[in-house]
Amino acid sequence: MLLKKIFGSQQSQDILISFLNAIIYGGKKNIQSLTIVNPFNPGQLLSLKDTYLDVKAVLVDGSVVVIEMQVARMAGFNKRVAYNLAKAYANQLETGEDYLLLNPAIAVTITDFILFENNEDVINKFVFQQETKKIKFLEKELQLFFVELPKFKKDLSELHSLSDKWIYFLKGASRLDEIPDNLREVSEIEKALNIANKINMTAEELDIVERRAIAMQDERGRITYAE
Repeated sequence: MLLKKIFGSQQSQDILISFLNAIIYGGKKNIQSLTIVNPFNPGQLLSLKDTYLDVKAVLVDGSVVVIEMQVARMAGFNKRVAYNLAKAYANQLETGEDYLLLNPAIAVTITDFILFENNEDVINKFVFQQETKKIKFLEKELQLFFVELPKFKKDLSELHSLSDKWIYFLKGASRLDEIPDNLREVSEIEKALNIANKINMTAEELDIVERRAIAMQDERGRITYAE
């Protein structure tokens, strides 16, 4: 829910721009503006069965970006990521419209569990390419980015890149009472922390967060018991 509020509020464009530039473009300011398609609305988050949150944005060049946060590994997760990317790409066209009108689609998925066991990279990017010679094909049209939070082990003194700072924030935002100096250098992260602070949440939103946390604990317990 905090992800949705941080990145999906109408006042969050600059925050989302900074985050996407960090993850997709390695900190380069390639994204200058965007539009948030599905702005934050607490009423949409009442179901305790939800295990992921999503934000959709359209960049100034027309590219569609879907940002998801997955807090627990669930059956069908990989297929859902592929489906959401394909849907974001295909839904740009109305029936009968020319394929040339399609813009690139990018999926950024943040996981609170390790997805790629034999790979130490925190950020992984996937595009279409030929299997044996690795020739890329349509590499700009469909892109998948995964950020695995548990793999990130750096402490504050080791944060140098913009992506490091954003991932550190995402992993530890709930434990930060105030913004550390080296994170304060990124004004968008400081703004994100202010949004994340409970003092800025309504009673309704706090209740949803608390009930969701209880539900997730119950679900993890059920899975552990079943195993």
